[in-house]
Amino acid sequence: MFISQLRNIGRLATLAGMAALAACADNKGTDLLAPSGAALSVSKSANDVGAVFVSTNDVNGNAVAAFSRAADGSLTALGTFPTGGAGVGGTTDPLASQFALVLSPDHKFLFVANAGSNDVSVFRIKQDGLKLVDRASSLGTRPVSVAASNNMIYVLNTSSNNVGVFHYGASGNLSASGTASLSAGASGGAEVRVSPDGHFLNVTERVSKTIDSFVIGNDGALGAPINSASSGQTPFGFDYAPNGLLVVSEAGSAAASSYSQAGNGILTPVSKSVSTGGQAAPCWLIVDPAGRFAYTANAGGSSISGFAIASDGTLTLITAGGRTGDLGSGAQPLDLDITGNGRFLYVLKNGTGTVGTFTVAADGTLSALADTPGLGAHAGFMGLVAF
Repeated sequence: MFISQLRNIGRLATLAGMAALAACADNKGTDLLAPSGAALSVSKSANDVGAVFVSTNDVNGNAVAAFSRAADGSLTALGTFPTGGAGVGGTTDPLASQFALVLSPDHKFLFVANAGSNDVSVFRIKQDGLKLVDRASSLGTRPVSVAASNNMIYVLNTSSNNVGVFHYGASGNLSASGTASLSAGASGGAEVRVSPDGHFLNVTERVSKTIDSFVIGNDGALGAPINSASSGQTPFGFDYAPNGLLVVSEAGSAAASSYSQAGNGILTPVSKSVSTGGQAAPCWLIVDPAGRFAYTANAGGSSISGFAIASDGTLTLITAGGRTGDLGSGAQPLDLDITGNGRFLYVLKNGTGTVGTFTVAADGTLSALADTPGLGAHAGFMGLVAF
């Protein structure tokens, strides 16, 4: 985790693009040290500090914008760290995905998709900054989402409709171990994620309105895809509760659904298309670490909708009308994440070029803190991850 913060640093390179429902429903190693005075650490601390990372998705060279997180949730910009690959640029949800970058479970590594150069980069989080330790082909075309387990990563290639499979070890270097094709007819892959027990890999496909499930073998290889129809329109972002419940946002239905997953990977709906209360285009979704709440970032509502998750997996709105968090006029949210302690929720605000911050109360309600400025609006950034 970050244990010190840098003051008086320069402005970060520009931030991210996206526009409302059309946005989310559309279709080797170099040492990179943080600016002097910055320090990164993955050690546990009573001060409970951490980090937020955002991918710039720059067509002229992708990079990671890094922020240190203080115990009160406030962020301090640390700088940008080139991935060695390229993004695709754009201003309106250019990747149409969630988790374009992801942390390893132990927070030692950061994995970043480079959609413009069809590869994936690996950073080690070090005491003196981010170190780019590897970059490898994604084994497909247009990688947009990455999932990580303790020794494997899975890269979703949305144009080639496949998943690249890689081992990684203590060094962070990647070793390709094959690919797995999505099911026949799958289209518009938006997110890939490993279940909490490591037994399943799931992929949402927003255009074909389907969800693919793969059983993960002991060696990390993927079995044949098991295809399920989505309960609603445009399944997009998703996350797991600790018990394996899958919660999926439905951008086209302005809703979210939950699913249980059988031992063979088959998904069964628990709550079907629970409305956000009219908050349009809920594209990105995250579940709090305790599995009590799910939150959607609503591209069309400039809002966050919170859902309470019952013990049986059913979903109910936390706030009447679905506006649990107000992002302000013109925010155009684009991705979100929650810290490992469940106390803070961060939102990439494309319209204002800021990172929005909320505290999470015991009942799941949200209270806004000050935005973190310094990011250019409508500039192609894509993906946010926090710890």
